[in-house]
Amino acid sequence: MQKRKLGTGGLEVSAIGLGCMGLSYGYGPATEKQQGIALIRAAFERGVTFFDSAEAYGPYLNEELVGEAVEPFREQVVIATKFGFKNGKPGDGLDSRPENIRAHTEAALKRLRTDRIDLLYQHRVDPAVPIEEVAGTVKDLIAAGKVKYFGMSEAGAGAIRRAYTVQPVSALQSEYSLWWREPEEEVLPTLEELGIGFVPFSPLGKGFLTGAINENTQFDSTDFRNVVPRFSPEARKANQKLVDLFGEIAESRKVTRAQIALAWLLAQKPWIVPIPGTTKLHRLEENLGAAQVQLSGEDLQRIADALAEIKVQGDRYPAHLQANINR
Repeated sequence: MQKRKLGTGGLEVSAIGLGCMGLSYGYGPATEKQQGIALIRAAFERGVTFFDSAEAYGPYLNEELVGEAVEPFREQVVIATKFGFKNGKPGDGLDSRPENIRAHTEAALKRLRTDRIDLLYQHRVDPAVPIEEVAGTVKDLIAAGKVKYFGMSEAGAGAIRRAYTVQPVSALQSEYSLWWREPEEEVLPTLEELGIGFVPFSPLGKGFLTGAINENTQFDSTDFRNVVPRFSPEARKANQKLVDLFGEIAESRKVTRAQIALAWLLAQKPWIVPIPGTTKLHRLEENLGAAQVQLSGEDLQRIADALAEIKVQGDRYPAHLQANINR
């Protein structure tokens, strides 16, 4: 697995990481613990050195899972986690007060079975707490040796710049994929200017870009895609055109749709590190295979032409969640 650098401070990770959220939260019932541990360890054996968690995934269960799974090879991997919600629950609202950041960090260190958090993200910008205060708190945690690098998630260009004046930001994590390209407008130019890495989550469109989901797919009752407008049956039917076209490109290259989607992200910038998530070993291996797929200029042009022609239907979040994005 090739390596990529996030930010200018020396943070180096595998070109594709593992988003661990779905093992504990968001996509139906949590994966059985030993199966989750086995998947994370299988990822490491295949070259993954970047594992993404958060207090909100569970809450807390995912940090515990990741901590136990990577404990045997802790010194060889980068652990990322996130703070920023009251009681670790998105439904309880935002909380990036300094005392909450410090409390989360102390608790997360125990859950992750480690003496430092490699990359600590603010999960969402909290309008009640000046971003300079948030960055200053993380700066103090870095000085204390409890955190190595500072990251932000779903932040807008203005907030990123303000935070950076206090503490350099090593990575921004936000949604970015073939069917969600908003970061290209303001965020990516800002990251390039400041030397900040980009970690796209949902790089496979929450599963849709793999071709495994259609208008008739039924999700578990606890799967959050049930409330996502982009996953309404009508939107899925309309968006199938995009998946069909990627399928044609994938077939011509003798790879899968997922590998095309991930290879496209890797081709955008050398400082982009996608973190696809999965609960299945064969999907993990498929995703990691994307690191070996080199898209030609012709491939990229075909994709660009397709994206120009097809308008993706449906918002990516319900309105009440969209309010916390890109502050």
